[in-house]
This record gives sequence, C-alpha cells and structure tokens, in this order.
Amino acid sequence: AKPNQTGRNRSHTEKQYVGFATLPNQVHRKSVKKGFDFTLMVAGESGMGKSTLVNSLFLTDLYKDRKLLNAEERINQTVEIIKHTVDIEEKGVKLKLTIVDTPGFGDAVNNNECWKPITDYIDQQFEQYFRDESGLNRKNIQDNRVHCCLYFIPPFGHGLRPVDVEFMKALHEKVNIIPLIAKADCLTPNEIKKLKDRVSQRFGIKVYQFPECDSDEDEEFKQLDKELKECTPFAVIGSNTVVEARGQRVRGRLYPWGIVEVENQSHCDFVKLRNMLIRSHMHDLKDVTCDVHYENYRAQCIQEMTSKLAQDNRMESPIPILPLSTPDVDTEKLIKMKDEELKRMQEMLNKMQQQMHDKEQ
Repeated sequence: AKPNQTGRNRSHTEKQYVGFATLPNQVHRKSVKKGFDFTLMVAGESGMGKSTLVNSLFLTDLYKDRKLLNAEERINQTVEIIKHTVDIEEKGVKLKLTIVDTPGFGDAVNNNECWKPITDYIDQQFEQYFRDESGLNRKNIQDNRVHCCLYFIPPFGHGLRPVDVEFMKALHEKVNIIPLIAKADCLTPNEIKKLKDRVSQRFGIKVYQFPECDSDEDEEFKQLDKELKECTPFAVIGSNTVVEARGQRVRGRLYPWGIVEVENQSHCDFVKLRNMLIRSHMHDLKDVTCDVHYENYRAQCIQEMTSKLAQDNRMESPIPILPLSTPDVDTEKLIKMKDEELKRMQEMLNKMQQQMHDKEQ
C-alpha cells in the first residue's frame, strides 16, 4: 500500500503547480525580442556641452556629422528640431535611442517665444500617436513621443534666467523635465550648492518627480533613492576624452591644476544622472509620459471634439457618432427600381403558385 500512497502524493504535488509562475519569463522574453525605445530631448543654449554629455551617457558618437556655425551664421538662425536615432545593444537587450536636439534655442538677441517650435514638436508627436491609436491598424504603432527633456542651465549666473523659467513653464505639462547645471567644473563645491538651492526655487514649475520607494525595497536601494533626490538638480560634466589618473585610464578633463573625472561622484553628479536616466527610472519616465502627459493631451482632444460636435447639434451622447452618408438622387432611383422589380417578381411567383394549386384540385 505504501508505494501506491507515495505515487498518489507525488501526483497530487505535481497537480498543485499550475505553471503561471513562468509568466514573468514570458514577458521578459517577449520584451527583449521586441526591443525598447526611448526618446530624449536636450535643450539649452549653444556651448553648454549637450552633445558631449549625450555621447558620454550612451557611449556613442551621435554628432560626428554636425556642422558648427560661426557667430555671423547664428545671427539669422532659428530654433531647429534635429533627430538622431541610434540602435544600441547591450547583453542581448536592444534599445532604439532617439535624441531630439534643439540647436538655436536661446542663442538669439530676442528670445521671445523661442520655445514655440519645441512645444509644437512635442504636440505633433502626441497628435501622431493619437491618430495612429485611433486608426484601424494599431498593431505596429511607432512611439515618437518625447519621454524626457534634459534642460541645461548655464553655470555662470545666479540661478534661473527669465528664458529658463518661461521655457520650463511652457513644457512642464507636456514632458518630464530634468534640469541640469551644465559644465559644473567651472564652479567650486560651495558655488554648486548655492546654485542648486537657487534653481530648486520652482517658480511654479513642475519638474520630474521621482516615485516613492516601495516598502519592500532593500535598504541599499532606499539609500540610493534618497541620495538621488537630494542631489537634484544634477551638476554634470561631460567628456569623451580618456586621460590617465592615479595610474588608471578614466574619462575626464585635463587642467593645469589637475584632472576632473566624469565618473567620480565626488567631482560631479554624472553617474547619478546616468543611473537614474538609464538603470533605474527609464521605465518610469515612459510610464509618466504615457499615463499623465499623453492622457492629458488625449482627454483635451476628445473634449474639444465633443464640444465641437455638440455645438453643431450632431450628437446626443458623449461618444462621437459618424454621420451616415446621404444617398444621391441616382442611387435613390436605382433602389426604387430594384424594389419595384422585386415586387413584380413576387407577384408573378404568387400567380404561378396559385395556378399550380388550381390544377392540382
């Protein structure tokens, strides 16, 4: 009896394991196979080290074909939107990275509404996604929405300038803004702290807020998250040059008085920014873009469509109803002739059935 009993117990144990514990593996495999996309916008005046920082963050050379304008050429330059797309692969995971650059921003003498082309571009991406999402073929929608905007603040000033405030106010409800203090090697640690305090005075600007840690996270992660929140806005230095420091080859900048190491956390916040942007908060930036900024745009579009239809007296419910096309005169005549023909055929059929019925009797 014992072997049978053991067999029954084993069978019972096997039945208890259904198998949905493998669902995370399925999601992981599907996500890795499909790949990921991320759109990053960089904004700020020329000479702030935007291109160098982006190349440093992703270890790529996105700006090799860039043409630098001289002072005379910049006089008539307007704000442009330039996209750079590169496919990066790391340990089998593919990332389609799109960098949206804004050359010409803040470089003119009169910077009145110089942010307008940038806000228009962000709205155009929302509109395109809304059209694709509302269309028939929604399987392969291209997501070009801007997930994050790195805004570079000059180090040689006393906080935010009027153009900085107006730019961020124009964009803060459309995109996740992360302010950066550019070229932090121009400042002493005390000056960096003072500038961070001044920049942190929000002026009604909603910058990207880090999500709260879950209670089940380990203490090390909670400590890193706390340090991340305390060091904002990030004071950054970019460099694509490898120099030798303390017998090691590191990315940094060589000065007569010493070497600034980009990835040394006591020198700048570059590593914290990279960890936040790529390793820990990239998915949250995409979620906030989708669930907050895009949903606000989508709700506004639907509200405008609904109010417009209501004004035209073409709807009675909040769901837009497409008006039926009214048939033209020729179509109506054709339908009438077909109806009459069917009617005559039905009468002839009835007569034939009646004649056959009479013959049988």
